[in-house]
Amino acid sequence: MIRRMPELPDITAYLEALEARILGTPFLAVRLVNPFVLRSVEPPAEALVGRHVTGLRRMGKRIVIGTEDDLFLVIHLMIAGRLRWRPPGGKTAGPTPLARFEFPAGVLVLTEAGKQRRASLHLVRGEGALAQFDRGGLEVMGVPLRDFAERLRSENHTLKRSLTDPRLFSGIGNAYSDEILHRARLSPLQLSVKMSDEQVAGLHAAVQEVMREWIERLRAEAAGGFPEKVTAFREGMAVHGRFGEPCPVCGAPVQRIRYAANETNYCARCQTGGRLLADRAMSRLLKQDWPRTLGEG
Repeated sequence: MIRRMPELPDITAYLEALEARILGTPFLAVRLVNPFVLRSVEPPAEALVGRHVTGLRRMGKRIVIGTEDDLFLVIHLMIAGRLRWRPPGGKTAGPTPLARFEFPAGVLVLTEAGKQRRASLHLVRGEGALAQFDRGGLEVMGVPLRDFAERLRSENHTLKRSLTDPRLFSGIGNAYSDEILHRARLSPLQLSVKMSDEQVAGLHAAVQEVMREWIERLRAEAAGGFPEKVTAFREGMAVHGRFGEPCPVCGAPVQRIRYAANETNYCARCQTGGRLLADRAMSRLLKQDWPRTLGEG
């Protein structure tokens, strides 16, 4: 199964589900099944026991649970980490739990699929200590166009890189950046400083629309339950994870660019004027035989 890091809509779904279950209630017990998941030393995890949850928030792609006495539990799921909710005393099926947090209404379980252990917990005291996890990205929901444009043009990157850079924008990752760029009809390799005002306005609108739509979709999917299906690709996405399938707008086959463990998906007809963007691996292999347009492919 292909996995991806939960992004703004997924984290929002987790936060809403957690608020309904643990806000205002105490930690009854904390168990670190894998002690290495806790990356901080002081205060110890046991300091949470007996303290009530006073607030929950998102910090980039992290979930922050605040408690009495200014303690903050910071959860970073990374690629394969996921949260599960079980009734009191309930067992966790699937990946081995990394940590369990017992509350009056049930048990919050942190799991991680695969052998790599990248998901992490930090427990810190005070807003000052919490600030170390803030990458500085602009919160995109409701941000004015002027602020969005200023941040986008502050560095010269491809749009794919700009949208997914946590120092520039908060909460956007590989999946939703593909959906945003498709909605805006922009190439993922378009340079941010070479965009017209009209293109920037279109991108700003696409960010708002796509993120709002997916927050609503995930909220409806959960229907008051706990989100259990945070997956790499979702039914209803336009291009992400749909390589070779028809674009829902024009019907052309969705294309991809592979790099490292990720890939970018896009529609050549909608986003690049029919031009195929060079896949680093395949274009090297095929060289002059690499198709430049949809008609050649």
